[in-house]
Amino acid sequence: MLTPVASTATHTSLDSGVPVRRPQLVSSGTLGMMIFVVTEVMLFAGMISAFMIVRTTAVGAWPPPDQPRLPVGETLINTAALLVSGVFLFLAQRAYYRGDLVRFRVLLRTTMGLGAFFVLFQGAEWIALLYQGLTLTSSTHGSFFYMIVGTHAAHAIAALALLGRVYLHHARGTLASGSVGGAAVLWYFVVIMWPFLYARVYL
Repeated sequence: MLTPVASTATHTSLDSGVPVRRPQLVSSGTLGMMIFVVTEVMLFAGMISAFMIVRTTAVGAWPPPDQPRLPVGETLINTAALLVSGVFLFLAQRAYYRGDLVRFRVLLRTTMGLGAFFVLFQGAEWIALLYQGLTLTSSTHGSFFYMIVGTHAAHAIAALALLGRVYLHHARGTLASGSVGGAAVLWYFVVIMWPFLYARVYL
C-alpha cells in the first residue's frame, strides 16, 4: 500500500536561488472540488429560493390537500444515517493521514454503507410517493420535490462513486492523497446540504 504523501509546490530560495519544495496547504484536487461545491451551493440556493416563493404565494393549503404527505419521520431516520456517515468519513480521513490504513478502509466502507443506505432509502420513498400520486406533473409541490431532492440524490450518487474510486485505488496501492480530499469535500457537501433541504422541503 502507498502511504499518504503531502502535496508539494516549488518556489525559489532567495538565498541560494535553488528551487526548493514546500507543502501545499490544499491539494489541487481538493481545491478544484471546493470550487465546484461553491457553484453547487448557488444552484441549490436558487432552487430553494424559487420553492419558497411558490410556497408562500400559493393559494390555499400547502402542500395541496389532494397530494400525499411527505414521510417526515421516516426521512428523519435517513437524515441521521447521512449525518453519521459524515462523522465516519472525518474519522477515516484522520486515520488515512496518520497512516492507519487498515482503520481507514474500515471507516471508509462504513461511510459508503451509510451513504448507500441513504440513497436506497430515498429511492424507496420515491417509489412509495409515486404510487400514492405524487409525481412531477401532479402539482407544483411534486415538481419542486423531485427537482430538489433528485438533484441532491444525483450528487450523493456521484460522491459515493468517488469514494468507491478512492477505496479501489487504495486497495491497489495507487491512491493519491489529493483524491481523498476531493472525494471527502463532495461527500461533506452532500451531508451538510441535506438538513437544509429536509427542513425546507419536508417540514
